[in-house]
Amino acid sequence: MLSELVNFLKACFRPGLDGHGRASSDSGGKQDGLLWYKDSGQHLCGEFSMAVVQANNLLEDQSQVESGSLSLNESGPHGTFVGVYDGHGGPETSRFINKHLFQHLKRFTTEQQSMSVDVIRKAFQATEEGFMSLVTQLWPISPQIAAVGSCCLVGVICNGTLYIANLGDSRAVLGRTVKATGEVLAMQLSTEHNASIESIRQELHSLHPDDSNIVVLKHNVWRVKGIIQISRCIGDVYLKKAEFNREPLYPKFRLHEPFKRPILSSEPSILVHQLQPQDQFIIFASDGLWEHFSNQEAVDIVQNNPHAGIARRMVKTALKAAAKKREMRYSDLNKIDRGVRRHFHDDITVIVVFLDTNMMSRASTVKFPSISVKGGGVSLPHNSLAPCTTTTDNGST
Repeated sequence: MLSELVNFLKACFRPGLDGHGRASSDSGGKQDGLLWYKDSGQHLCGEFSMAVVQANNLLEDQSQVESGSLSLNESGPHGTFVGVYDGHGGPETSRFINKHLFQHLKRFTTEQQSMSVDVIRKAFQATEEGFMSLVTQLWPISPQIAAVGSCCLVGVICNGTLYIANLGDSRAVLGRTVKATGEVLAMQLSTEHNASIESIRQELHSLHPDDSNIVVLKHNVWRVKGIIQISRCIGDVYLKKAEFNREPLYPKFRLHEPFKRPILSSEPSILVHQLQPQDQFIIFASDGLWEHFSNQEAVDIVQNNPHAGIARRMVKTALKAAAKKREMRYSDLNKIDRGVRRHFHDDITVIVVFLDTNMMSRASTVKFPSISVKGGGVSLPHNSLAPCTTTTDNGST
């Protein structure tokens, strides 16, 4: 039993593999120190650009772009799937999502023979249930995995419709041209679940009317139960099932009073948007980017620069902003190694997906080769397992 679990985890943690353990097609990115990037690729409806910079000792951001068939058979719907998974407490949950979520989506699309909100919601639920099952199996030998979780931002483009599903505080922003002026304005597509937002605090109070401490202001930051900033995620099972909120879990995660209903939710907020010719591109990014840019600032960078390499440009601009905040040079920040780097900025993932109206109209009739790209980080030996002891005291993402 133990050896099976270890082999399963090793498979989960190998970057650049698809759901069947094969090397992903079109997966070639480049590495520059802690920066991984793929400057340009082609998806079903246009181009995309992708970049990841690592700050943590083990990369907690995971990401993917999948384009082609969205079901298990070629006769099903075709489109593009984008995922950004911002882990916290360790990389286990984000890596699990990166391996399983898209496969679940393809399975449910096959069953329903179409893409829908219901398909996406079921894929999220199946991924959550799968990770909970893994935590249950590992609890006797690695209980701290109960305190590992991940935000989960997904975009699906299919038949001219854009679906955005989100848990946590990653963000998707659309760049849309205003016909009258030619300006490209930012439109936020994702709903965020962070206790710093007043409406989220109100939601938590309404869901837990008998708990006056459901949100607590701690060190000038609002946190759920004084521990974690986000209210929805995959994982963080210690705040969903009371049987995992006990010894031998570290004391900083254990609540003093028992809870009868889950404190955190895995129910995604889902938006459906019919794409229009004025919709130019979508920026998908973990909150490590949005700490440094407003929505419009990010859109302006994309609009005013070449498509190729735009994700890498955005990451570097964010790093320059992080260095400036600490009154240091960008070149000096780049000399700081992973782990220590986390004191200066978070892991940052950016995926920019450009929308070509002409390609979109032909997507259902033109045969397009499937692509699968997984965002990379510093390579680790395949036989090394990520420790479950890296959780920070703030539980934020």
